[in-house]
Amino acid sequence: MNQQLAAAMAAEEAAIYAYGILGVHLVAPAQVAEARAAETAHRNRRDYLLGQIDQPPAAAAGYDLPFPVADPVSAVRLAVHVEDGVAQSWRPVLGASQGAARAAALSALTDAAVRATRWRRIAALSPVTMPYPGKAA
Repeated sequence: MNQQLAAAMAAEEAAIYAYGILGVHLVAPAQVAEARAAETAHRNRRDYLLGQIDQPPAAAAGYDLPFPVADPVSAVRLAVHVEDGVAQSWRPVLGASQGAARAAALSALTDAAVRATRWRRIAALSPVTMPYPGKAA
């Protein structure tokens, strides 16, 4: 299960990085608050994972963004992309865990899916929700 947890940790680290980038491009107070809350949630998940992995991998020094982020529209698109990726990273943990660890993985996947839905609603994307959160498209 360490491999699945390491992948989830990498996604959480990437999300923290992405929110640092996209947050500076948001101007609406509600979006800024949403981004701050999301970054805090990802930091908390990362900290949780630090206690679960025997030898946590070092975080990358930087990450390649999937597209340029230069305005609020692209920032919100990145938030959707990030949350979908985080949900996808937690899905394999469900099959490899049980008990409290499985509940934590389900909570992480659900939280990321809910955040992605919020960002899709902000961006007026359709559909707003995914039928199987965490499943690669």
